[in-house]
Amino acid sequence: MLTLYGSGPSGLRRLPADATGTTDPAVSWVDLLEPTPEEERSVERALRIDVPTREEMSELEASARLYEEENWLFMTATLVTKLDTETPQNSQVTFILGKDRLVTNRYVDPVPFRRFIAYAETHPATCASPATLLTGLLESIVDRLAESLEKIGINLDGVSTEIFTPQLRSSGGARNFNRILGRVGLSGDVISKARESLVSLGRLLAFMQQTTVITLPQDQRNRCRTIARDVLSLSDHASFLANKVTFLLDATLGMINIEQNNILKIFSVVTVFMLPPSLIAGIFGMNFHQMPMLQRPEGFWITAGLMLASMLVPYLYFRVKGWL
Repeated sequence: MLTLYGSGPSGLRRLPADATGTTDPAVSWVDLLEPTPEEERSVERALRIDVPTREEMSELEASARLYEEENWLFMTATLVTKLDTETPQNSQVTFILGKDRLVTNRYVDPVPFRRFIAYAETHPATCASPATLLTGLLESIVDRLAESLEKIGINLDGVSTEIFTPQLRSSGGARNFNRILGRVGLSGDVISKARESLVSLGRLLAFMQQTTVITLPQDQRNRCRTIARDVLSLSDHASFLANKVTFLLDATLGMINIEQNNILKIFSVVTVFMLPPSLIAGIFGMNFHQMPMLQRPEGFWITAGLMLASMLVPYLYFRVKGWL
């Protein structure tokens, strides 16, 4: 889908999307969302640029995702999407910045794009120039990553409380820990994808500030430096969360081993308690005519008392030793 945006008195406004409108001076942002080959070719002919295809965006090496071509900057970043689902994924988005035009080529519709468009429609300052649009988009993307990492931190705090606070555990310990493992694993997956996205954005921001093809105004350079510092801080925070995920994963596996050992301990104790009575029952159950107390009426009660005593003795011994 080809969407054209321009700056209006009240903010960002959508313009009629067609091949000829791409060269309209009023257009400051050309947005390609899952474009057809015809739409890509029309933009390439109108602006005389080579828009990377979906295959080229994903196959480009990290070192070849940032380059200059004539009066355009080509920057492909990796963005994590579907953060609110159980299947987050990384996708590539290409930003092509010119002196009077911003072109974005994407095959996903992440939340930061929708948020920025809705915000820019009522704030004219956010769409004053293509560079302003790009920095606004990058700020929205970084804010979304910060929000996601904050949610992960809260989730990991809840997991930590659930693991290390015994009274909050449910009766089905093993099933409960299975759910915890799933939560920790999902958090680790999101963090790894967020770190990859932050590294990509950090390289993109550094490239924007160093290039000489597009001269950014001083206020935009300051915004880029601020975003770069935010990216660096979020990268450090993501590393901290990754270490916490590793710790919680080890702790969860350790708790599962403790639960399993406790179950085996119960079976072992029961076996020890039942072994002496079984031995006594086996001895007095032998069918010999000369068995002691075989013909005596109190023989059964004496044998039962011996069996009970043989169970109580190890039980008391275990209690004194603190093994129960």
